[in-house]
Amino acid sequence: MLNQFGAYCDIAGREPKMVSCKSQYFVLALSFWGWITCIHVTSEKNSLKPGEKLNTTTLVLSENGYGLGFQTLDNCCYLIISGIGPKYEYWPAWVGNRNQPVDKDANLLLSHSGELKIESKDIEPIILYSSPQPSENTVATLLDTGNFVLQQFHPNGTNTTLWQSFDYPTDNLFPGMKLGVNHKSGHKWSLVSWLTSEKPSVGAFELEWEPTEKELTIKRRGKLCWTSGNLGNGGFMHDTYYMIVSNENESYFSITTFNEEHTRWALLETGQLINRNGADNNVARADLCYGYNTDEGCKQWEEIPLCRHPGDVFDIREGYPNEDMVTNLANSSYGLTDCRDMCWRNCTCAGFTNYNDDDGTGCVFYHSNFTKGTNFASGGSTFYLLVNSNHHKGKKMWIWITVVSVVAALLVICAIALVIKKRKRLLQEKKRKGVAENNMADLAASNRSFDVKASDDEFKMIQNLNLFHYTLVLSATDDFSPENKLGEGGFGPVYKGILPSGQEVAIKRLSKTSGQGIVEFKNELLLICELQHTNLVQLLGYCIYEEERILIYEFMSNKSLDCYLFDYDKGKVLDWKKRFNIIGGISQGLLYLHKYSRLKVIHRDLKASNILLDENMNPKISDFGLARMFTQEESMTNTSRIIGTYGYMSPEYAMEGIFSTKSDVYSFGVLLLEIVSGRRNTSLYDVDLHLNLLGHAWELWKEGAPLQLVDPSLSESFDVDEVKRCIQVGLLCVAHYANDRPTMFDVVSMLTNESLIVTLPQRPAFYLERGYSDKKMSSEELNRNSMDEITPSF
Repeated sequence: MLNQFGAYCDIAGREPKMVSCKSQYFVLALSFWGWITCIHVTSEKNSLKPGEKLNTTTLVLSENGYGLGFQTLDNCCYLIISGIGPKYEYWPAWVGNRNQPVDKDANLLLSHSGELKIESKDIEPIILYSSPQPSENTVATLLDTGNFVLQQFHPNGTNTTLWQSFDYPTDNLFPGMKLGVNHKSGHKWSLVSWLTSEKPSVGAFELEWEPTEKELTIKRRGKLCWTSGNLGNGGFMHDTYYMIVSNENESYFSITTFNEEHTRWALLETGQLINRNGADNNVARADLCYGYNTDEGCKQWEEIPLCRHPGDVFDIREGYPNEDMVTNLANSSYGLTDCRDMCWRNCTCAGFTNYNDDDGTGCVFYHSNFTKGTNFASGGSTFYLLVNSNHHKGKKMWIWITVVSVVAALLVICAIALVIKKRKRLLQEKKRKGVAENNMADLAASNRSFDVKASDDEFKMIQNLNLFHYTLVLSATDDFSPENKLGEGGFGPVYKGILPSGQEVAIKRLSKTSGQGIVEFKNELLLICELQHTNLVQLLGYCIYEEERILIYEFMSNKSLDCYLFDYDKGKVLDWKKRFNIIGGISQGLLYLHKYSRLKVIHRDLKASNILLDENMNPKISDFGLARMFTQEESMTNTSRIIGTYGYMSPEYAMEGIFSTKSDVYSFGVLLLEIVSGRRNTSLYDVDLHLNLLGHAWELWKEGAPLQLVDPSLSESFDVDEVKRCIQVGLLCVAHYANDRPTMFDVVSMLTNESLIVTLPQRPAFYLERGYSDKKMSSEELNRNSMDEITPSF
């Protein structure tokens, strides 16, 4: 549709019917490009100051991907926040006047008294915010998060948030938004779908947070359709990390992410809840809930029409109905799901579609005798026809006889083939089991501490891994050629290999002179095959041949974090965004190990050289040779065999042999400060005081100059608030006493939400420490010295 400036300014950002995905995105891009280009922006700005207006010819632009302005939809104007670049997709994110459309002469005004309102000719102003007392020094700003915030600035330099769009969500949930309730004000945060794909007014479906049961719910016109089930206290759901907060002030559910991609959940007008950026984008399918089914979170209804049965569903069809079988309901307050509900409750109704093609409102109903073959022709418009997938039968008996005969013949053939295949598989399994038992027997014989009697479950786990033949390993590494050597750790040398399939792998070979031994080999083999997380390195298989003990991993093209972090030349590759992403990925991996894996896992050797980087510089925790497994009820233990890496060990572990999840938290804190500073913890920072990195960071924090800790190679190209938050979290993690350190769940929460950090750091453990010279090394020097470690034995 052409607006007054002759540009195509209608929104095409909702999902059109019967259009391919490529076509949808083309239309979206075209329409939003039209929206931007048809508006004359007087200046690039992200804020409205008192007395300023935003009209249909101007925009407020955030610095990184969002625009606020009036858009034309269904011949009306709406105040909408939308993504304006491919990174954020071309979808409306928030509608300020979804139930009160205005004319094209509308404007958004921030008055000198601090009132924020939408004005339009011939209608009363729509008040977004009005204070009982006039508020001076106010500014309305569109943030990079997509949040439109009205703030009051005070003479002492502080500010107060008076109003924000995140408190009034429409159909999208962004990181930082809440679903739940404010117990003090009674204000509720929920998502409500659009009425139709073209009409943003309040629709049929509502997504809410139920704090008592700790579950998400979707209701249709007040009737419960779907629930998520108890979500505990936080975790992962459809490629998204979520947090749950409950206290005397508020109870809410929120999502967050460390990825550069913008995570966003959207509640569609069909009742479907999707993750716009997830690999599995379906979070909830309330559109498939008919009241009789309880699968995938659907809830049963107390009353279902007697004429409807399990298996009855509406299927999309095309055809030309007879006019005498059609009933029209031209009511613009009904969306397509309202039509479906009315047809479902009417036993004479056999199908439906929308009445108004322009905005998708109103209903057309097709009655029962419409389903007879002579009542419709192929082709034509799209409609929804009621079918029963459970008891639908063909009309001609001979078709069934033919089908049954063919199926019976196929079953006989398949049965014979299965018997032959089963016999072959049994022979192969017997042979494979014999090889595995022989290999494990060799493993047991080579180390007396291996308990063969207690290894039945271990045999089963190992049988689920790929067993690589030694000749294949030799071929993959070109007989362990020095040219293929990637490095050497405490376990032994690591080689790059190429499997016959062309897949690149990393091959760890246990060295005879290694400080680690058969126990660590078995430990890593049995433990890591049970772990599955995007921030943990994936074990592909193993090889045991005579004295050889070999592990085969996915290949990490960018090697380990220390190769970049402590190298003067390579360190420049790690800008702040990459570093913060690495910090987030490591924290997510540790959170999984401590809380969300089947068994609680303590890594015990977290350090920069054990963080591998994939082709996109995403981190993966590796080297589980020293890791220990606990049940979720266990919290700590001790050992007389203290092994690890100097500078990363917590004081209770180094001095008393006591380790717990808080030991990993300490190591994470050291690693976090190393990532921020680009220097090793064991470096000497003060000749007189012999300050290591922890002591240096603490002194700068006390002096109020924490930013002096930042790696000079970053210059000033970093987020000041994120850096300060990371330094504070790092110092909290390296507290002397384990009970004073946060959990990894707390760490993830603090890294993603600055307002959650309420504890001030204390003087860190190992405050005074003699170390190595304070300098960054070249790539050549790093290769010679990066593996220098101290393995104390008390």
